[in-house]
Amino acid sequence: MRGRGTVATGIFVGLSTVDLVYGVEEFPAPNSKVAARSQVIYVGGPATNAAVAFSHLGGQATVVSAVGRHSLAAVVLDELRRLGVRHIDLCPEFEESPPISSVTVNRRGERNVVSANAVRVQAATAAVDEAALRQADVLMVDGHSMEACHAWCAAARGCGVPVVMDGGSWKAGSAELLRLVDTAICSADFKPPECGTQGDVFAFLRGCGVKRIAITHGADAVCWAEGERSGSVEVPGVEIVDTMGAGDIFHGAFCWFIASGSGFVEALEAAAGVASESCRFHGTRAWMRA
Repeated sequence: MRGRGTVATGIFVGLSTVDLVYGVEEFPAPNSKVAARSQVIYVGGPATNAAVAFSHLGGQATVVSAVGRHSLAAVVLDELRRLGVRHIDLCPEFEESPPISSVTVNRRGERNVVSANAVRVQAATAAVDEAALRQADVLMVDGHSMEACHAWCAAARGCGVPVVMDGGSWKAGSAELLRLVDTAICSADFKPPECGTQGDVFAFLRGCGVKRIAITHGADAVCWAEGERSGSVEVPGVEIVDTMGAGDIFHGAFCWFIASGSGFVEALEAAAGVASESCRFHGTRAWMRA
């Protein structure tokens, strides 16, 4: 697109977390302790990681999420500021800690995640920054802070801004949200009610009015459908070091390529390349320094 300015601009609505990431040889067994090889703190969450990737690729990104004013909120806000990502707080008066994720990554690059997500944070408002939205080339929502996702998607429809949904898993309110979505990029774990197969998922999403659909399968091919066309996109093979955040990076890269004028399948191919490359590095930021 890039019809609204000289730089692609994206807004990402959903979850921001503080991620405590431990590198281990093997995942701990029940009732055991292991010594970590490494410990790193990142700012994470699907919408947030996608916005960071979008910004790194050359776009202007804004994250809309609930962070609040706990001392740990500074971790989120400082990192976003350093990465050039603007933030709009859905719950600026929230005094408890922002969502925290505990992530362990083993030597094969596999990961386990424990997170409270956004369920503890009741956003005080879902007000939309209409001025920011009118300048955007794309809006992405991840389904967390569902009320805000609905409000921003509805406003985007009114402004003619294309809406992309990151469908990581089915959530309460997803069916209504999908009716406001132009493009849905879902993981293989995204299963609407009574959908047992991938074909069922495609049919359900089409029935909701979604025009472009993609389903990711980790390192395996991405399956897609657009109108009467369908196909698959191969994911480049790399030596995997860490898969943490790869799906989020895929979504952010897709949004950047779409906002910069690429077609649907072309953007999927390019995003698969970026996400695959990120898996050659530890964490969600090292790929950006390579």
